[in-house]
This record gives sequence, structure tokens and C-alpha cells, in this order.
Amino acid sequence: MSEPTPVPTPDAWRRVDAYLSETLVGHDDALEQAVADQNAADLPAIEVAPLNGKLLNLLARISGARRILEIGTLGAYSTIWLARALPDGGDVVTIEAEPRNAEVARANLERAGVGDRVEVRVGRAADVLPELDGGAPFDLVFIDADKESNTVYLDWAARLGRPGTVVVVDNVVRSGGVADPATESAQVIGVQRGLELLARDPRFDATALQTLDRKGWDGVAIALVV
Repeated sequence: MSEPTPVPTPDAWRRVDAYLSETLVGHDDALEQAVADQNAADLPAIEVAPLNGKLLNLLARISGARRILEIGTLGAYSTIWLARALPDGGDVVTIEAEPRNAEVARANLERAGVGDRVEVRVGRAADVLPELDGGAPFDLVFIDADKESNTVYLDWAARLGRPGTVVVVDNVVRSGGVADPATESAQVIGVQRGLELLARDPRFDATALQTLDRKGWDGVAIALVV
């Protein structure tokens, strides 16, 4: 008689997430303090989970990224992970719409010892991105801002990147909402439009993965600029 298939309840996947995080990521004072300061400043608790932060770090190192663009800084938790992946001389440009968030982020970056390799630009990403045109191409782009603008951000990722640039888009499952063709959520519709762009735009080759972690049911898309 076969064993019943375990059901991935929230308690179960959070327990697995805690085990994997403890085993493969461990504890880091600067990262944990960044989240604590973000929470103390009443910023939304929407930073990536530790395992996702480690994934970003590994993708940057695997791709040999020297120049990274992040769209959506928040308190700089993911920015620290990305900055730590850089070789000497590398840099991160991160864009944050809210001045208060940027202030918290800069303090967290300095305490983590990576402030000298990160430029925090304040403003709406749709306004800031054109200012980066004409500079050195980015090797990795992480998109984690308002989902309604994902198509805009993806277009700029291709324009500011090069063949071989890695593009990561966070929060693409939205607790399953992404598969609902009748959704009225502007955020989910933005995610759907972004995934459709990745599928049809010849500049990209992409896939996506569902995730279950302490943040709940979501996912990430990973693309290559071709």
C-alpha cells in the first residue's frame, strides 16, 4: 500500500523554507538588521526571502556580472545580496521611487559595507531608466517594483542589457492569480503582460518557477537577453 502524498500546507512549506534557509543560507547580521530597520521604519515587508536573495547572489556570480541594475530597492535587502556578488570594480544601480525607502536603503548598504559599490537613484523607474541609456550595458537586471509596469521594465532591461544579460522578475505567480484569465487585479494583469512579452519578444528566452516559502505562494521568471 503506497504512502499518501503529503499536502503542501502553509505550515509545511514554511517549515521546509526554514530548514532550507537555516541549512543553506544561515544567519547574517547585516542582512537581518536591514530587515529589522526596514520594519522599524514601517516599510512594507515585501523584501525577497533569504533563499531568493541567495539565488540572486548565485545568478550574479554564475553569470560573471560586473554591472547590475535593480528596479525596486525597498530597504536594500536584495541589493546587499547583489552587491556582495560583484567582483572588484563592479557596481549596482538600484532605483527606488520613495525617498524614505531610499534613505533606509542607503543606511543599510553602508552598514553592510557595500555602499561604495551601489548607486541609489530616487524617482519613478520609468523616468530614471531613460537616464541610464548610453552607459555601459548591465549584465544582470532584477525587476521587483510595481507589477503594472513590468512590460516597461522588461523593455528597458533588453535595451540597457546585452546578449547574455540575465533578467530576473520577482512575484510572477501572485498566489496563483497569474493563471486566472478573468482577473481584475491590475498587479496580476501587469504580471501576465510581462510574461506574455517574455514569450513573444525575440529579445528574450525565458522560463518561470513557482515558489513556496515564508512569503507564501509566488514565483520568479528568469530570462536571458538573446
